[in-house]
Amino acid sequence: MPQPTTPPAPPWTDRPWPEPADARGAALLLEDVREIWVEHGLDPELLAAAGVDRLLAALGGNSPYLAGLVRRDPEPFARLLADGPDRAMAAILDRLASLTPRDSRADIAATMRAAKRQAALAIALADIGGLWTLEQVTLSLSRLAESALDAAVRHLLRSAHDTGQIVLRDPNRPARGSGFVLLAMGKLGARELNYSSDIDLIVLYDPDCHPGHEDLRRIFIRMTSDLVGLMEARDADGYVFRTDLRLRPDPSATPPAIPFPAGIAYYESLGQTWERAAMTKARPVAGDIAAGRRFLRAIHPFVWRRHLDFVVIDDLHDMKARIDRHRNAGRAGLSQLTDRTVHDPGQARDWLLDHDLKLGQGGIREVEFVAQALQLVWGGRKPELRDPTTLGALRRLVRTGLLPRAEGESLARTYRMLRRAEHRLQMQADHQTHRLPATRDSFNAFATFMEEKGGRALAAMMLPIMQDSRRIFERQFAEPGGPGPSVDPEAEDLADHLAAAGFVPADIPPAQALLQRWSGNRLRALRSDRARILLRRLLPALLTRFGQRRDPLTCLRRFDAMLARQWAGVQFLSLLERNPALIDRIATILDGSPFLADHLAETPAALDGLLDTATDAQDEAEDVPAPQLVRQHVARATSTEQVLPILRGLVRGEEFRLSSARLEGRMDVDRASLARTGMADAVIRGLLKTVTAEHRRRHGRVPGGAMAVMALGKAGSREMMPGSDLDLMLVFDHPEGVGESVLPRRGAPADGGLPPRPLAVGPYFVRLAHAFIGALTAPGPEGPLYEVDMRLRPSGSKGPVAVSLAAFRRYHAESAWTWERMALTRARVVAGPPALVRTLRTAIGVALDGQARTARARRTILEDARAMRERLARDLPSTGPWDIRRRPGGLTDVEFIAQALQLVAGTAVARDPSTRVALRRLARHGDLYPAHARLLEQADHDWRSVQSMLRILFGPRLPADPVAAISPATAEILLREVGAGTVDAALDLMDRRAQAVRAAFTHLIGPI
Repeated sequence: MPQPTTPPAPPWTDRPWPEPADARGAALLLEDVREIWVEHGLDPELLAAAGVDRLLAALGGNSPYLAGLVRRDPEPFARLLADGPDRAMAAILDRLASLTPRDSRADIAATMRAAKRQAALAIALADIGGLWTLEQVTLSLSRLAESALDAAVRHLLRSAHDTGQIVLRDPNRPARGSGFVLLAMGKLGARELNYSSDIDLIVLYDPDCHPGHEDLRRIFIRMTSDLVGLMEARDADGYVFRTDLRLRPDPSATPPAIPFPAGIAYYESLGQTWERAAMTKARPVAGDIAAGRRFLRAIHPFVWRRHLDFVVIDDLHDMKARIDRHRNAGRAGLSQLTDRTVHDPGQARDWLLDHDLKLGQGGIREVEFVAQALQLVWGGRKPELRDPTTLGALRRLVRTGLLPRAEGESLARTYRMLRRAEHRLQMQADHQTHRLPATRDSFNAFATFMEEKGGRALAAMMLPIMQDSRRIFERQFAEPGGPGPSVDPEAEDLADHLAAAGFVPADIPPAQALLQRWSGNRLRALRSDRARILLRRLLPALLTRFGQRRDPLTCLRRFDAMLARQWAGVQFLSLLERNPALIDRIATILDGSPFLADHLAETPAALDGLLDTATDAQDEAEDVPAPQLVRQHVARATSTEQVLPILRGLVRGEEFRLSSARLEGRMDVDRASLARTGMADAVIRGLLKTVTAEHRRRHGRVPGGAMAVMALGKAGSREMMPGSDLDLMLVFDHPEGVGESVLPRRGAPADGGLPPRPLAVGPYFVRLAHAFIGALTAPGPEGPLYEVDMRLRPSGSKGPVAVSLAAFRRYHAESAWTWERMALTRARVVAGPPALVRTLRTAIGVALDGQARTARARRTILEDARAMRERLARDLPSTGPWDIRRRPGGLTDVEFIAQALQLVAGTAVARDPSTRVALRRLARHGDLYPAHARLLEQADHDWRSVQSMLRILFGPRLPADPVAAISPATAEILLREVGAGTVDAALDLMDRRAQAVRAAFTHLIGPI
């Protein structure tokens, strides 16, 4: 026979219960409980168990509220003693979940109030007894609130349906599709609810869920009022939670329930920094959860801004300063306290009397502000920082290097200590208080509840921790420039400042005239007092950095063009003040690259591309966030239209980052090319995924069918340069047994709103290809994501935009020209289902292998390559020595040699899409002399390096004589790239390099 299991021992034994501060209260509770136990016929062994007397003494001697709960509900208390808090909380939440929408309002109210009383006692004992961590305590409180809200909302929605006020899709599951949702804000949103907390809510409804309903506003406002009554009205059973609806948009002028369009319009146009901070914790907790998520996605750009916005730090600092002035009038600043005060227990205690643990100096709100400010500044660009919990956010900030580990650990220690103290304060009388006791006697009593030996000991423990936290807060929110020097654009000694910064005498008058233009209201960015104060503080650094460049006046003029384009001068200037390294980076661009300087002036958002390296000390090799950001945004996107603007910003920012790194010599051409190509690969994969999903929703799915994207040219060889387009080929495949047409899924929308019609398999994939290319090339404010060239597909521009795998194989087996097979040596399958990717790679290998089985075939390949190069030289001649690609012995010659010899070799071991890697493989395979391989590999690197730098300096259109029209700083950068000290030396070096390459071409391919 199976033996009966022994129930686990109660968890109360050997717990470190606090001593009773009020011995009489402890004795009374013990006496009352013994009487109640007999009166209710409860198990005497539970009361006699080890540790229970100490537990009751701790409650009776420290917390009248908890002692009252024991007296009020002895039977639940007995079950709690027997089962422990984990099982007790599970049973409480199960009872709330078992409530049905059709239960009476009186039953629901009574059940929720009983659940609140019993959970309050169970959670308090788990907290006081050290059975649960802070996270477990706050999560249990939050789950209790969520469960109560869920039960209340389901009941209210069903009641509205039953009385004919609204029509629900599924009355048995009333929340789904109702459009009515509660957003939890603050600590409930973050699942960090404190012991006696209010719950902050925003109540929303989506009118589109009830089309044509004219009285929706009144119904949902009344429902919100009923919800508040259910939650916070006090009766004989107590109350559930106090509710606060004041975090909704413009609470003094808006109803308690807000329609989606009004809420979205408010945040898009009028939302403030504190509301962004509040929305980092927003979470739908009851009602139509899917609708709540739709709303949060709609305001996502308001909360998580892609562009770094350091103004948020100043805004939160101002907010905290106002709190300090109101809450701490007459109190000495915590960070300025002397060591004597902090470490003298008596003085420390007196300083803490009546101190606000939440809003006071060194308090909970300061820890939260540090975490939220850094999240708001960086979270738009680093989604991994978006943790609504304070402790979780601190861990993530430390992990990403945005917060020093020691500071993160100190803030976390302060937060845990203060939340523990806050809970003990609130447990005493169930008051939403954060203030420490105001008298020495009451402070000493509270110290006993905190398990310290008197008020002096408690203060000696708390105050140094809080002071350290306050100092971290002040460092994070300090003005970077502090009270240091500033320059007034209208100052009489402005000429002296310019001369001291390095401006030559001839440049000082025009510089003065330009700076004086900044002092009035002529520039939109400088119309606010705050912007002008920031500018005066920044001017010494700006003038010094510009004065160190080759052409300070040009730098100043180009910076003026940037400033004139800024809509929000405070954001831009705050960004510079908080990131001094960014000023250096901008100065280098303004001085050295006319093209990038113009781009920066016309597109202020391009600054994003400079920020990673300007604000992060990590090596760039370890910092490749852009492709990861692409994947994250694509994963969250619900449509191609939604994700395209985000991807354009990411691509532009990454391109600018790479170009500036090249300009400053921090990155060589190979690393930049790999990073640029990696970004393009991520975009291609992401868009293929989203476009294919939309296409399938619209037109159905071809069973077993799929499309892959093949990159050729520079994208295929991972050698993309600034401005490189994408040479693409789209290849689809499907099983032979698939029918000739595909039917859309039932109910799927058709193009233009027409009824769904069957679509032939070929046109199905052609439409998919057009949608994909359309997404890549769709115009935006700064142009498309990429220009796309598809002329390398079979039959060129006359062929279909997507080719079947069978047609691809047949074409290259029967009809392909030598130049097409040469282009195919750089083919790389970038995106598509794994099985099709593998099959297509095999097909490419088959198309390239065996093309040179005979000596005659090899001679034909070489002759075709030679003739084609000769025709290019005739039809598209070089424009001069700086035409790196087309000049004799230039980049095209190197690439032709590598491609033709790969075809001649006819084996995969001698091939690679990368020119430099292919040259090495050809040498190892015996198809290229090692000396030629070294020469060509070096030439390939040097030519690509110079060509990419020319594009960075001048853009896509190269001047006929680049050197003649550029500044000394630009010439210096270009000569550095060539590896020469003067223009004549550079031209001579390039000529010798080109002659060597042309000689190799003649020897290996043939004369031109």
